[in-house]
Amino acid sequence: MEAPAPHNPAEPGSVQIVVTSPEQMRELGRRLAKLLRAGDLVMLSGELGAGKTTLTRGLGEGLGVRGAVTSPTFVIARVHPSLGDGPPLVHVDAYRLSGGLDEMEDLDLDVSLPESVVVVEWGEGKVEELTEDRLQVVIHRAVGDTTDEVRQMTVTGLGERWASADLSVLAA
Repeated sequence: MEAPAPHNPAEPGSVQIVVTSPEQMRELGRRLAKLLRAGDLVMLSGELGAGKTTLTRGLGEGLGVRGAVTSPTFVIARVHPSLGDGPPLVHVDAYRLSGGLDEMEDLDLDVSLPESVVVVEWGEGKVEELTEDRLQVVIHRAVGDTTDEVRQMTVTGLGERWASADLSVLAA
């Protein structure tokens, strides 16, 4: 991974990271897992193929959960229990859900959140009401006919939980 881009003073509590391969994206997920604890919500945004599931796969490895972390597009949500004493990982793909929090309530995320790490792909406008404390991860990639693996990422901590977190460790 390359050094983080200069900190944007307009976004306190955020770090910008450049990732150049899928393995680096997984490694970033493993590092992010070290910052997470039960009750954390992580919202992932980015184009199709940006690396949201690859990042989540690394999170699962870092959290030490059971089962292969794959895209939950067709099942909407998957729960990966911890193999140790850490929290389970709840991986949600809200791409096919058109409603807001009302539709998400069927998934009982509000029940799962206190004891789990909940990662939601495509959750913008759908899960923000679950908690004021969340990590927003935005992944940008070149679009069109390209094999470019470079991803520009912005990780922003929102709420009191993330107010004093040192997100710069993600760019190490």
